[in-house]
Amino acid sequence: MAPGNGAHVAVVDDEEGLRETVSVALRREGFVVSTYANGAAAWEVFQTALPDVIVLDIMMPHMDGLELCRRIRARDEIVQIIFLSSRDEELDRILGLELGADDYLCKPFSMRELVARVRVLLRRLALVRRGAPPEAADIVRTGGLELDTARYTVRLDGRPVALTVTEFLMLRALAHRPGHVKTREQLMREGYAHDAFVSERTIDTHIKRLRKKLAAVEPGFDRIETVYGLGYRLREA
Repeated sequence: MAPGNGAHVAVVDDEEGLRETVSVALRREGFVVSTYANGAAAWEVFQTALPDVIVLDIMMPHMDGLELCRRIRARDEIVQIIFLSSRDEELDRILGLELGADDYLCKPFSMRELVARVRVLLRRLALVRRGAPPEAADIVRTGGLELDTARYTVRLDGRPVALTVTEFLMLRALAHRPGHVKTREQLMREGYAHDAFVSERTIDTHIKRLRKKLAAVEPGFDRIETVYGLGYRLREA
C-alpha cells in the first residue's frame, strides 16, 4: 500500500485549482481525499463523519474556515486541523490556532511541505488512537492535574479536560518537571517533534488556549506561568 495507508484527508478551499492540486498530491501519497468548496458544504458532511486530517482555508464564502473550525472543535478535539492562509492574514491564523487548529501553512506553499505536515499530524493522531491500557508509568500527577500519557487524556481535580493533541503535548512537557522553565524552543520540540516549521508565536497561542481550557474547568487556575524572555513553567502545587 502507498505510504498514506488510506488515511482520510479533507481539503476545504474555495479555489478549485488549489483543491485539485492538493488532492492529486495527497492521493499520490496514498491518502483518501475528500474536497469541499466551502465550509458549509464540508460541515454538512462532517456532522455525520469526520476525516482524520482537515486542510482548511480561512477565507471562504458561505462559511469561512474559522467558523468551521469552531464547530468542529465543539464536537471533537482529536481530528487534526491545518489552516491555509495568505501571508497577510496573521491575525486570522492566530485566531485559528486559538479556536483549536493544530497547525497552519502560508500560501503559496509546496506540495511536499503540505504532505510532510499532514504526515506529522497523522503520526500524532495515531498515538492518541492507540488505546493502550494505562500503566503506572503512563500517569503524570502534579497537584490536581492527572495526565494519562498513553491515552492522551487529562483530568483536573477529577474532572476531564478536553485538549487537542498539541495542547496535551504542551501540558505534558510542563507537567513532567513542575517548577522548571521550558523554553519556547523546547516546547516546539515537544509539541512538534517532527516539524521544523513552527514559530514561537504558535507556541504562545497554544499556551493561551491551554490556560483558558484549564481555567474553564477550575476557575482561577493559574499555574502555567510566563517566564519573560525564556518561556513557560508549571508552578508546583
